[in-house]
Amino acid sequence: MSDRVIVFDTTLRDGEQCPGASLTPQQKLEVALQLGRLNVDVIEAGFAIASPGDFEGIQLVARHVKRPIICSLARALPKDVEAARQALKKAKRPRIHTFVATSDVHMKYKLNKAEDEVIQLAVAAVKLARKYTDDVEFSPEDAARTRHDFLFKVLEQVIDAGARTVNIPDTVGYAIPVEFGETIRAIKNNVPNINKAVISVHCHNDFGLSSANSLAAVLNGARQVEVTINGIGERAGNASLEEVVMALKTRKDLFKVTTGVCTEEIYKTSRLVSKLTGFVVQKNKAIVGANAFAHESGIHQDGVLKYRRTYEIMHPKEVGFGESKLVLGKHSGRHAFMERMKALGFSLSPAQAEEAFERFKRLADQKKEVYDEDLMTVLEDQAAKAPDTYQLTYLHATSGTGVVPTATIRLTRGNQTLEGAASGDGPVDACYKAIDRLLGVRPKLVDYSIQSVTSGKDALGEVTVRVQGNGLVEHGRAAATDIIEASARAYLSAVNRLMLNGKKSPRKTATSQP
Repeated sequence: MSDRVIVFDTTLRDGEQCPGASLTPQQKLEVALQLGRLNVDVIEAGFAIASPGDFEGIQLVARHVKRPIICSLARALPKDVEAARQALKKAKRPRIHTFVATSDVHMKYKLNKAEDEVIQLAVAAVKLARKYTDDVEFSPEDAARTRHDFLFKVLEQVIDAGARTVNIPDTVGYAIPVEFGETIRAIKNNVPNINKAVISVHCHNDFGLSSANSLAAVLNGARQVEVTINGIGERAGNASLEEVVMALKTRKDLFKVTTGVCTEEIYKTSRLVSKLTGFVVQKNKAIVGANAFAHESGIHQDGVLKYRRTYEIMHPKEVGFGESKLVLGKHSGRHAFMERMKALGFSLSPAQAEEAFERFKRLADQKKEVYDEDLMTVLEDQAAKAPDTYQLTYLHATSGTGVVPTATIRLTRGNQTLEGAASGDGPVDACYKAIDRLLGVRPKLVDYSIQSVTSGKDALGEVTVRVQGNGLVEHGRAAATDIIEASARAYLSAVNRLMLNGKKSPRKTATSQP
């Protein structure tokens, strides 16, 4: 039995199927390059037949990301397998992942097919995929609710047809860890040719058990785990890469396996996926949440100061958090600021460093304390600026009892300057109407949320918005101590995205997946 667990990241496929999380091909490439630095074994880059945008994204990843295996999903249909093949042509190490449903409920109500027909589809798809690559993975969709006798039969035949990985999906998050572990053990004991394939698992989080089910599967012989960054995915999400990988690493005494993941890149990868998808990571999220390595209780603080392992089972550095939370203020100098930037993993040019320092000093004048989360938000906001987008350079808003809320806005892009005013139901609404008027757009605001980056009355307010227009939904995010300013910048960022991506290909239409 191999002591190495293959880490199969499906953030760009199943993770992107989370409503509202669609990524452009360039954004997919940005995430894939970071996944390469994270050192995952397999990147499932998309579902090639789903849309032109997905096809292009897979092509782009296949062309530029060379070390990991690059995979495309395909239903057990010839047109899907052919699309996957075309999208992966430039991949150095291509994998085609094909699937068909095998549970009674799916075969009866979704496919309207008998068992023999399902097996024929599965075998034919695997054989066709093997004509194009030796690396073929097969998934019996809804395996956790599939009768064991039929599941064993399907797996045996697809392995004979050439599948080298057989993935056992808990498609609807139905399984319980002890039960799921027993299923994996039963597969090992009842599929005669199972030694010719790697057993993989793909768990959903409908009961909040996806990571636990994945770990139970590893204990019972699974040697590939399919996971996503931050656990994003359909409905309640997928098994979280950071949770599964760090559990295997920290409890090596129990699991007795290793992965190739460079865990020091986990936090940076989490931040990137959150920024590009617009999905905020909850503060108490395991491993990557803002509070994952924070201690407020006096008893805990005393214990950690005396011996860190009294209350920390992992070192923050193991996941890229850094040694500790460094508090900076308005009296801090460039040296301290730059040392903290290096510790947080940012490499800045002299010009970038100067601009970042000036932004930090302005923020420090507004806040009593500036935390790591503040600094990272400042750097990410700075990196998000692009020369071909409009920037907010002036904002004046008035509001109050008996006063009509109004906002005056100035926008610049290169040498172009636009300035105007509007009134609204409140100061934020007035800002948005002023921006719409200046840019000649009328998007629909479909979501608006605000949260503090850190604690305290002077905390940065981080605003996330989603806007809809021209058949697209785009998100924007910005932070400032003034929530009106943060709201305006977030909205402008989303509108900029709409204007830039207005001619992009349509979103995915195919929805079946394991």
